Amino acid sequence: MNFQYRRRALQEKLKERGATGMLLTQNVDLYYFTGSMQLGYAYIPAEGEPLFWVRRSVSRAREEADVPVEPLGSMRAFADSLARHDPLLAVREPAPVLAAEFDVMPVQTYQRLMKALPHVEWIDGSVLVREVRMLKSGEEAAVIRRAAALINEAFEHAAGIVRPGMREFELMAEIEHYLRRRGHMGLMRARGYNQEIVTGMVAAGAAAAMPTYFDGPAGGQGLGPASPQSAGRRPIGRNEPILVDIGCCLDGYVIDQTRTMVIGSLPDDLVRAYEVAESILRSAEEGLKPGTICEDLYLRALRQAEEAGLSGHFMGFGEDRVKFLGHGIGLEIDEFPVLARGFRYPLEPGMVIAVEPKFTFPGRGVVGIENSYLITGSGFEKLTVSPEGITVIPAPGE
Repeated sequence: MNFQYRRRALQEKLKERGATGMLLTQNVDLYYFTGSMQLGYAYIPAEGEPLFWVRRSVSRAREEADVPVEPLGSMRAFADSLARHDPLLAVREPAPVLAAEFDVMPVQTYQRLMKALPHVEWIDGSVLVREVRMLKSGEEAAVIRRAAALINEAFEHAAGIVRPGMREFELMAEIEHYLRRRGHMGLMRARGYNQEIVTGMVAAGAAAAMPTYFDGPAGGQGLGPASPQSAGRRPIGRNEPILVDIGCCLDGYVIDQTRTMVIGSLPDDLVRAYEVAESILRSAEEGLKPGTICEDLYLRALRQAEEAGLSGHFMGFGEDRVKFLGHGIGLEIDEFPVLARGFRYPLEPGMVIAVEPKFTFPGRGVVGIENSYLITGSGFEKLTVSPEGITVIPAPGE
């Protein structure tokens, strides 16, 4: 990975904001810009060389990092070391401007930094980081491409073993076991506050349509109030939609894919809703090219759902509907850009986006599809390779 190129891209954005530099604290951002996820603070000046102060483990960080590493020590010692590294941070007038990841930085950490550097003006640099990260290199895209191939294998495995009476979490465990044996890290990182996700959301029938706190169109019953999402203990039945919304994380990078299964057959109205989801996906693909405004893809999808008479079920139901069509993926499952109202980013080559039109029917289930795409110079590359359409599993005895 070209960490130096990434840091230069961030430095250009810092200069545009008039910032002296940026202090990175979140583990994923630390890894993205330094090559190491050890605990500490990485400083990237708008001009000059970076430095990574590490609390734990200094020895491992020195082996992994693409930047110089120093022990962190006390906050007072850190502030002095920071000023020695970049003399601009010792200036009182005008006050140096430091950017930080306000979207993920704990208040306690922020207060400690303000106390250690009382003369500094702090600004939110989280959008700058996310904008740099939303453009993937060829190396990053290659890792996501490998993850997509593996998730296809896992889906085929799931289709081969699912049966009536199997509990949702048993099917989820089979998928996770298959992926873990082939290199899946066992987690899917999310940036959003209090947003937790495991390998995905596998649920059937009414359980899939249960809403939850997770910012997605399908919740799942989960295993209880302490784990209120994804697969639960409910047995999978015949003739009900089985939503298999799963991911895989290889070398830190995630893929996101959804397919709809059924053991037997689905009612006609759910089949039609699925077909509308595919139609929305096809329409979105027409706009997956450089220059298309993210918001426009979402608004077009809303119109199509309304024209089909399904707007009340699109991307959730009632007050629990989510307000997006797709999202960026990479080191986290909820990266920029977002296909949602207010996101005026034009699509650019290097963006990787998961597009997931789904319809939720309380008491009955969720149907839909999700593919991940790489935006190219002329259009897109579909990274997801699993066959589309409803996967029909013959019911036993048929």
